[in-house]
Amino acid sequence: MPLKTSSAVRAIGHPLTALLLLFFTTSWSRSQDAEQSATIEVHADQPDGTMIPIWNYFGYDEPNYTYGPNGKKLLAELAAASPAPVYVRVHNLLTTGDGSASLKWGSTNVYTEDAAGKPVYSWVILDRIFDTFHAAGIKPLVEIGFMPEALSSHPQPYRHNFPQGPVFTGWAYPPKDYQKWAELVFQFVHHLGERYGDTEVKTWLWEVWNEPDIGYWQGTRDEFSSYTTTPSTPFCARSRRLAWVARILPAPPIRKLLSSCAVSSIIAPVGATTCRRKLPRGSTSSCSIPKAHRNGKTGTSSWA
Repeated sequence: MPLKTSSAVRAIGHPLTALLLLFFTTSWSRSQDAEQSATIEVHADQPDGTMIPIWNYFGYDEPNYTYGPNGKKLLAELAAASPAPVYVRVHNLLTTGDGSASLKWGSTNVYTEDAAGKPVYSWVILDRIFDTFHAAGIKPLVEIGFMPEALSSHPQPYRHNFPQGPVFTGWAYPPKDYQKWAELVFQFVHHLGERYGDTEVKTWLWEVWNEPDIGYWQGTRDEFSSYTTTPSTPFCARSRRLAWVARILPAPPIRKLLSSCAVSSIIAPVGATTCRRKLPRGSTSSCSIPKAHRNGKTGTSSWA
């Protein structure tokens, strides 16, 4: 019910009205603050069971700092400080470049093409990164990204110069050829398996791209769906654990990818939280292995 202003208040004028409003507003604000206050007591001298470490996951944009002196020192210290395996995720594992590092940038040059457009793979820089992880006892959280310049549907400009100019340049776009992209992912994961062994690689975590709901993905939702469902075979063959940023995708494409892999655990970062869900035991997979990579037995892989 609206308040009625008395003739006395009107006679006194606006100053008193302003004071009354200020009084009631301040009183209401104080009551709100009182309702929201809380008391927290910390009994640091009293044990409360085993603390499960949640700080054993780390990451950074610049993969080429990994094998520098300070990078090696830091990784060794992180591994030594944690009772649980330490996982490290880096960006730019598939980004084109000479391996020079700068803020929010890195490259491995794993994929280029010759004059005829045929893929050329180089694992030299990539091996330095993963060899350093391996030597330090670090478990990689392998991020499949970003887009090589020769595969980008919008390659120029490619390398950014943070903090000057835009960050999301040619590396953030969908592939112009999904078959070449699928083959790159196959060769990428196959190489890691050959170098470090299936037993080791199956303890790693895998992630498809990074934060596709913001500028890291410059394509559409449908393009991201195609991007993620195309390279499902490497996940089946090399790992039983899949890290997934699923905010941008509706349920059907996610189910399509997961149904093709007998994953035992899904780690799905959503914002600042991480959710874990175990899949039912006995789940089976029917991975679709490209014909060129079969070992002669129908439907099986030479490295499954």
